[in-house]
Amino acid sequence: MSRITVIGGTGYAGSAIALEAAARGHRVTALSRSLPEAPIPNVAHVQGDATDEATLSAAIGGADVVVGALAPRGPLADTFRDVYRTIARLADAAGVPLYVVGGYSSLRPAPGADRFVTDLSHIPAELHDEIRAGAALIIEDLPATPATLDWVFVSPALRFGARMPGERLGRYRLGDDVAVQPEDGGAISAADYALGFVDLVEKGDHHRAQVNLGH
Repeated sequence: MSRITVIGGTGYAGSAIALEAAARGHRVTALSRSLPEAPIPNVAHVQGDATDEATLSAAIGGADVVVGALAPRGPLADTFRDVYRTIARLADAAGVPLYVVGGYSSLRPAPGADRFVTDLSHIPAELHDEIRAGAALIIEDLPATPATLDWVFVSPALRFGARMPGERLGRYRLGDDVAVQPEDGGAISAADYALGFVDLVEKGDHHRAQVNLGH
């Protein structure tokens, strides 16, 4: 089993990934700004600030896999990309793969088409900055990392989030950078996203690539 560090391990996606990985017997450490009221069984919860390099270094040190599950909002609104650059640099130095929880808007509607993020006219203006920051990881930042860093950027289907949690179906569909459209029009649940995410980690078939998960 692997030692998996989830940075942002108490968030919507991060907590689901930590839960799924721990249930499979992996040794999971979850780093977050605050400790959860209900700790996940068999997960080592560590309180710390992801903007502090020493905290990140300690969390990444000794891991076999690093999962980035941070959101470009709140305390990280202005530092999100810088934090991920630090995470990538530390993961590369440690020689461990980095799996990143991405967003839907970085995907494409068809092969070779512009990414959804190029037209946000239908999205409330107050969300534009965080959407662009999240997409910038796969458009600019991760591809610019040294070739020695193995990374996978995992986008969910449209309407993924705590406001529309969905139900666990025990299945998912895997796509590349072209969005897998939910067959029933609904979002993939956190549990099924985590199911696919941990499968990706365990199989290790994708390298320096974007994929997406949907029902």
